[in-house]
Amino acid sequence: MIRYAKPTTVDEALALLGEASWRILAGGTDFYPAQGNKPFRDNVLDINGLAALRGIAETETHWQIGARTSWTDIVRHPLPPAFDALKAAAREVGSVQIQNVASIAGNLCNASPAADGVPALLVLDAEIELRLAQAVRHLPLREFILGNRRTDLRPGEMVTAIRVPKAAGAGMSAFVKLGARRYLVISIAMVGARLVVQDGIVEQAAVAVGSCSAVAKRLGGVEAALRGLAADHGLATAVLAAPMEELSPIGDVRGSAEYRQDAAREIVVRAVLAAAGPVNGDRTAAA
Repeated sequence: MIRYAKPTTVDEALALLGEASWRILAGGTDFYPAQGNKPFRDNVLDINGLAALRGIAETETHWQIGARTSWTDIVRHPLPPAFDALKAAAREVGSVQIQNVASIAGNLCNASPAADGVPALLVLDAEIELRLAQAVRHLPLREFILGNRRTDLRPGEMVTAIRVPKAAGAGMSAFVKLGARRYLVISIAMVGARLVVQDGIVEQAAVAVGSCSAVAKRLGGVEAALRGLAADHGLATAVLAAPMEELSPIGDVRGSAEYRQDAAREIVVRAVLAAAGPVNGDRTAAA
């Protein structure tokens, strides 16, 4: 017999997960479309009653984003400029109605190559907090998402938070998404970029691209090429010349592999210039 449960505490939820196999229901914006008209065959664990998993808190070492925190919550919460890319990505997740209920952890656990939140979280060095009934582990986001619709979530385990280390909260960030239209679209390519600029020089650079490989990727070659450069329009030249070996785009109805590769490089330029702040007296806005 199929079971439905709606626990009111995290401990109760973890106890249930330890007893049987459950399909977790959070915001439901991916859950119900995927279910369609098919009959339910899995136990459903509804975590929408877990108030402890919603909200953003600051500790001495991290910013902690609860697993049930919605995209609207992220947009409205006061966060440093390093989180601007995440806020911009939050505004691109479906419609406003979806942003009001969809959870950040659901976006990650769904593990779509086109998940809007992933590049912005990668440039923040985000890690995932995973809990069992008797244990907690923390895993870098780059190790949590293993492939298309695949994660390292283990039996009996639940994502309880996303953590961003304080060191990654420095600098400014930007998010650029390319789609067939402006809103309500799955991306052809998207980029998150975070730069720390000191005395006009790029001290730190983090750049991640989504929708151009099975999982979103940090671009180590681009990051290395940017460090130590003046924060001016020369950054664009560096990006255009840097290797992007991490990307392996496919062709589909939204664009060919070649188009995605070229488009990714162009929007990396836009995101990097936007994250650099005012460049030669002007600011390049993320599109």
